[in-house]
Amino acid sequence: MARKPENNNRLDDAARAGWLYYVAGRTQDEIASIMGISRQSAQRLVSLAMAERLVKVRLDHPIAACLEAAARLKDRYELKYADVVPSDPGSASTTVGIAEAGATEIERWLKSAEPVVLAVGTGRTLKATIDQLPPMDCPQHRIVSLTGNIRLDGSAAYYNVIFSMADVINARHFPMPLPVLVSSPEEREVLHKQSLVKMALELGARADAVFVGVGELGAEAPLCEDGFLAREEMAGLMAAGAVGEICGWMFDHDGALLTGSINERVASIPLPPRDRAAVIGIAKGTRKYEALRAALRGGIINGLITDEDTAEYLLKA
Repeated sequence: MARKPENNNRLDDAARAGWLYYVAGRTQDEIASIMGISRQSAQRLVSLAMAERLVKVRLDHPIAACLEAAARLKDRYELKYADVVPSDPGSASTTVGIAEAGATEIERWLKSAEPVVLAVGTGRTLKATIDQLPPMDCPQHRIVSLTGNIRLDGSAAYYNVIFSMADVINARHFPMPLPVLVSSPEEREVLHKQSLVKMALELGARADAVFVGVGELGAEAPLCEDGFLAREEMAGLMAAGAVGEICGWMFDHDGALLTGSINERVASIPLPPRDRAAVIGIAKGTRKYEALRAALRGGIINGLITDEDTAEYLLKA
């Protein structure tokens, strides 16, 4: 729904106040004087700028405990990349901190002068991560979506990020024009032979870096909440030993993909070979613990962006 003009004007004022406070270093009294408003109004506008995420903050200082945890994770799970951010005990957010760190790592790849292929998953964490990317001009790179965004009822899901990412970085992008799940292995085979799909499959197999969320299972899991999977089918998968999923691919406690299961109907692009590509999972929180541990054990991902509490669990597991 489009914002009303008066809301746009207020956001303009909030953006101006936010810029004056965080970029120009002005005090709230100075902002009030510059904008011809009261100090209380200036304070509210600065707060609104933060609440509407008009201001994006990155801390440019390595925290020793986080660096140590990241190094231990790399050694423990033989990772190519690991980044650990501070935990906020008072926050229920599953994306704050790791979204900013994920955006920083994606930005590092995008700054390459040499052409690279980046593959991305979908979901809340990836969307929050892409929202943190600054505008960039990257016509030399190609971005491919690992998974489709069609629900069981045929509608498009909200958390597919390929288009918003392409808009921000001005890069060629290749969506996966399929549902997450199809009706049968035979249907998947037919669909994967379509020329547009084959192009995405081939590009995904050559990806230099991959950024994915790591999904937990259960009746309240994103796959069920977002309408990709019926709760009865989810219960059956868990009974069969599934503990997590990445781009719809189900895996067990040891990080092995389930056989003879829903994986035969997953239309997503398989993850590229981990001996060549960086496959970075972005996730944190107690609901993700078991899925993350399994994904790391099985080498499904060889990179991780998480927080201190989750890192502590993974190092003790």
